[in-house]
Amino acid sequence: MNFQQLRSVREAVRSGFNLTDVAQILHTSQPGVSRQIRELEEELGVDIFLRAGKRLTGLTQPGAELLPIVERLLLDADNLRRVGADFSASAQGQLSIAATHSQARYALPQVVQEFRQHYPQVRLHLHQGSPKQVAQMLLSGEADLGVATEALAGYEGLVTLPCYRWTHSVVLPPGHSLLQHELPLTLQDLAAFPIITYEQGYTGRAHIDEAFEREGLAPDVVLTAMDADVIKTYVELGMGVGIVASVALDPERDLHLHALDAGHLFEVNVTRLGLRRGAWLRGYAYDFMQRFVPTLTREVIAQTLQGKAPAV
Repeated sequence: MNFQQLRSVREAVRSGFNLTDVAQILHTSQPGVSRQIRELEEELGVDIFLRAGKRLTGLTQPGAELLPIVERLLLDADNLRRVGADFSASAQGQLSIAATHSQARYALPQVVQEFRQHYPQVRLHLHQGSPKQVAQMLLSGEADLGVATEALAGYEGLVTLPCYRWTHSVVLPPGHSLLQHELPLTLQDLAAFPIITYEQGYTGRAHIDEAFEREGLAPDVVLTAMDADVIKTYVELGMGVGIVASVALDPERDLHLHALDAGHLFEVNVTRLGLRRGAWLRGYAYDFMQRFVPTLTREVIAQTLQGKAPAV
């Protein structure tokens, strides 16, 4: 048994049993992947995969039982390498962060800048995606840290920690009639106009929909986007009323827009930091997280990863 055999099994499952893709990921040939899997099956005395001719089609029952063990062995091997690297080159290496657009654009820039100044020899990789994609990147090991609002808390293989709370704001072009309206705004007021806001699954969109639904309202959402800057651009064009995260308001960029607080209309959102359960993190990863959220000390994070502190 060797790690290449284990990697072949893991990547076959992750790639939807497509051995051509596995060969590309592992920088080998398709016959080589097939041989690695067959040799492991022969050593274990069971078939790991179901087959249709030479094509893999799924996991057998023994294969389904073995997969978590394979994942754990490879994770432990990766942890061993990280421990060695942390002691031999504590300020060198790489750190991969997966985040939604809003977090990457508005919450992380200052932290990234400070981190780079302190760790110039650490290569940073910033991946953007939906909350679901952020979770998948963490689970696959592609990312070390994940930052998102929705979804992260719903995965058994992840632990999450709260970072900060935020609310939404309504953005309006100059001269909009709602600017003359008696405050505070109501959902009925907003529902009278076309609305531009986030796509489903992004930046607290679920809380926006839930608020209107509770009031029995069906707002006319005429445009959705992942990016608050896109939303604000179309608000400036007069296409509708925008609902964006308050953290996405930029006084310099948004000179031609007016913002009204909507914290009383929609539920408060919580940005979360996600980590793969059982992962061993380099020392500079802990430093990055504490720079982002000062209360997340190394001790707090380590205890959470070990299951000794509650993950929320």
